[in-house]
Order: sequence, then C-alpha cells, then structure tokens
Amino acid sequence: MLLAIDTSAGTSVAVVDGGRVLSLAEEAGTRRHAEAIGTLLRAALAETGATPRDVTGVVAGMGPGPFTGLRVGIAAARAFAFGVGIPVHPVVSHDAIAFGHPGRVLVVTDARRREVAWSVYGPDVTRLEGPELCLRDGFEAIEALHPGVPVLDPPTVSAASLGLVAELLLSAGRPLGPEEPLYLRAPDVTMAPTA
Repeated sequence: MLLAIDTSAGTSVAVVDGGRVLSLAEEAGTRRHAEAIGTLLRAALAETGATPRDVTGVVAGMGPGPFTGLRVGIAAARAFAFGVGIPVHPVVSHDAIAFGHPGRVLVVTDARRREVAWSVYGPDVTRLEGPELCLRDGFEAIEALHPGVPVLDPPTVSAASLGLVAELLLSAGRPLGPEEPLYLRAPDVTMAPTA
C-alpha cells in the first residue's frame, strides 16, 4: 500500500494498492499547501481505514513546481516515511499527468510568473523531453514542434495517478524520479553572503 503526495500545483494525497485507488483527498488552491497537507493526509488514510503502519512506501511528487509549495509535499512525504520507517519513492509530477494516455502527449503545468513547465511523453509514461521551462507566450512554439500531439494542462496533479505511476515503475524495475526536487528556477529568497 502506497501513500502518494503531490503539491506541485494544488495539494493532493492518495492511497493506492495493487493498481487500485483506495482514497483521494485534494485541495486545488496553490497557496495553502502547509495548512492543507495534514488534514488531507488524515482524510486519505481514514477513508481506507488504514493506519500509518499499513503503508509500505510514500510516493513524493518531485515537480516541476514552485519552490515553496513543492517543498511542503516533499517534506511531508519524507517525514511520514521516516516516522514509519518506510522508503520514499520520488516520481516526476508530470509523469502522473501523462499516466493512462496511450499515445504521445505534451504535458504543461503553470509555473507562475507567466511561465509554464512542459514535458513530452510517449506510451507507458516514457518521458521523451523535459521537464523544461518557457514563457507561457512562447509555448505555442513548443506546440508547433509537436504537431497533432494532445496537450494536457490540468489545474492539479493527482496523487492517485502519481501512486499508480510509482507502482508501474517499481513493478517494471524502471527508474523512478530524481532524488532532488525539480524547481526549474531558483527560489525568490536567498541567504545573504557571510563575511
């Protein structure tokens, strides 16, 4: 049984097991990740009747996504896994959007600041390009390079799909996502240099 968490767009928490979605709790807002994550975690587990000890791994959506929101989900995933003594399985958030689409797709998510993050996928969640960042106004040029390819632009990334992707990749022995988050840009705040 996997607990999946993604905060690359809204906040989404799910429990999946054996290709089935047992629960899904979401909040679409992009500014309340820290406030929502605990409530959604409890709701997702309660819906299944599972306890934290029933979970065998935690799937963390690694982005791309904005710095603050993405960190909330990754920190929650790592803290839960550490507390229970189970592994964290990192998965690129765009993989969850491409999941279930049999042909080539172009995935795009809002990166704020008039920018989007995009990736190109083939069948079976095979990432062919990306994730990359571009201006929203420049995305038409990316689309033109992939004529006829459907564009998937959801408002949130489903943790249910994220968990199912992790199951697929783990069972096939395929590599998961990166260990480090995909921020695609530096944070707004940086440490001042020390003398």
